[in-house]
Amino acid sequence: MGKVLMIGAGGVATVAAFKIAQNADVFTEFMIASRRKEKCDQIVKAIGNPNIKTAQVDADDVEQLKELFNSYKPELVINLALPYQDLTIMEACLACGVNYLDTANYEPKDEAHFEYSWQWAYKKRFEDAGLTAILGCGFDPGVSGIFTAYAAKHYFDEIHYLDIVDCNAGNHHKAFATNFNPEINIREITQKGLYYKDGQWIETEPLEIHQPLTYPNIGPRESYLLHHEELESLVKNYPTIKQARFWMTFGEQYINHLRVIENIGMASIVPIDYNGQQIVPLQFLKAVLPNPQDLGENYEGETSIGCRIRGIKDGKELTYYVYNNCKHQDAYNETGMQGVSYTTGVPAMIGAMMFFKGLWKRPGVWNVEEFDPDPFMEELNKQGLPWHEVFNGDLEL
Repeated sequence: MGKVLMIGAGGVATVAAFKIAQNADVFTEFMIASRRKEKCDQIVKAIGNPNIKTAQVDADDVEQLKELFNSYKPELVINLALPYQDLTIMEACLACGVNYLDTANYEPKDEAHFEYSWQWAYKKRFEDAGLTAILGCGFDPGVSGIFTAYAAKHYFDEIHYLDIVDCNAGNHHKAFATNFNPEINIREITQKGLYYKDGQWIETEPLEIHQPLTYPNIGPRESYLLHHEELESLVKNYPTIKQARFWMTFGEQYINHLRVIENIGMASIVPIDYNGQQIVPLQFLKAVLPNPQDLGENYEGETSIGCRIRGIKDGKELTYYVYNNCKHQDAYNETGMQGVSYTTGVPAMIGAMMFFKGLWKRPGVWNVEEFDPDPFMEELNKQGLPWHEVFNGDLEL
């Protein structure tokens, strides 16, 4: 049914590759490409399907990407590389007539700042080319937007308050480790918080606002307000929203390590001179921290990610909580990766499935909540991320 090229060979890409291989009726031809071809080959070996092709490509280099796209001729590229590379991959897609999907919005390498404006600027070019670009199709962003779209379609006349809540209650038995790329993860957490209220964006100091929230099957966990990219598209696409916030849990030990890393300058992205070489402290730190791909084997516990929504239906106030819980060991047993990689990789595959089935296929650049959520929600239940609903419960927020 579809010929797909995936760029990236990390934890999320590994999960997506396993799920693509499991759905061979949709994904009839499959290639994995990365800067290091041997990492792609390792994924193919783990899956045990020699029909999956692999290739080497530098995703920072548009010409290399164009050469690969023109030789393999995929219908869709799934970008699971770094957010710095979104624009080069989109440029290559436009040049070669290939559709595009990613899980995280673009951010410049030299600034810890991410927003959709850079990618939204491609909208007319993709329209004119007759190509579809699907942005932010992981879990958050991704499923968080689809949950919101599903709630808006089925349960609310107006959504007024949206809180996206993300809890990782797992234990990987490391003193300090991040659950996805350490460089991207630490950049995200150490920047200022941002939330939307009454038509305005309100900035906070990093991790300034926090409170305990109760997560299903987990219990109370201290949750911190962060800036997260899907809020930007959700308040645009659902203009009745009065307030939108994003919360993520961190343990006290994690916060203490993070503060030390910041205080000694290791979270800096400004290059320094070391023995005549220019190095970025955060990139050096990434090299010595545990690889998120290696955390799965001893990872216990589970994640819980969802949307807590308050609004109006038939003139009456309604509260709604929709969420998924994912056990790290279940994810590892299926794919060899931990739950955070699983919750991002599975939705990336489902988004690609929606495209190949013709359900999410529309020229232009789109965020996931701009498509029909129903077939995606059905596939979440089938593909390993079942969701649950609570009506008129205490949202705590």
